[in-house]
Amino acid sequence: MALPSKPGEAEPPPKRPYRLGGMGYREGQERRLDYSSYLHLDGLLQQQAGLTQAHDELLFIVVHQAYELWFKVLLHELEEVRACLDRDDVERARHYLRRVKVIEDLLIEQVEVLETMAPQDFLTFRSELAPASGFQSIQFREIEFLSGLKDPKVLAHLEASPQDRERLARRLSERTLWDAFRGLLERRQAPGLVTLYRQHDRFTDLVDLSEALLDHDEGFAIWRSRHVHMVERQIGSKHGTGGSTGVGYLRSTLDKRFFPELWEVRSQL
Repeated sequence: MALPSKPGEAEPPPKRPYRLGGMGYREGQERRLDYSSYLHLDGLLQQQAGLTQAHDELLFIVVHQAYELWFKVLLHELEEVRACLDRDDVERARHYLRRVKVIEDLLIEQVEVLETMAPQDFLTFRSELAPASGFQSIQFREIEFLSGLKDPKVLAHLEASPQDRERLARRLSERTLWDAFRGLLERRQAPGLVTLYRQHDRFTDLVDLSEALLDHDEGFAIWRSRHVHMVERQIGSKHGTGGSTGVGYLRSTLDKRFFPELWEVRSQL
């Protein structure tokens, strides 16, 4: 039993609920944390309401929501890569870039899940999606901008909320991964990229970092290509639900690169 405070003494602070290894009561609530509450599953699993009764619409929604969740993680990791480069932590930057590559491999594999949907099954609900389109993915554009592929014209053609436009405008003004990489090379007084690669034994960590950045670039390029083929398999030459030319537009993006200098250096070795 706690003893009463003596006159003039401050009251002791109220005891907090006991926590065992961090898995105790939630703050301000008299119940324990569990798997569902930690992941907010009650809310999360209510976010897949479709527009039709089509069987495959749930698959379509879940795959694209999963893409957006992984895009969120990619942005988190790429921002940390940039921060690591800014503080000359090459090893840690490569660690996060390895994670980025694995995630992008997963994005590529998810295309195969969508390809289990027959074209005629997609058509049972596709018309209801207009004018929504994957072109409107804000996080996808953020990844492009952060990685170095900035295009101010995107903002002019993108239907988005003021908040999303502000996010993209901020990304346009931010330093990119390439900016951070070039800054690192300058601080290390490294030579040009061709000499850097030719003297690999002397600049091993920087060359390996360059290759890790290229893994990110290549992974995203492969995902673009797989996505184009999947779309063509589903809708052929039809226009996109957002008004684009569909596969024709998507094909025009296949040559986009985040770090063209890292691709070009191969031609000069």
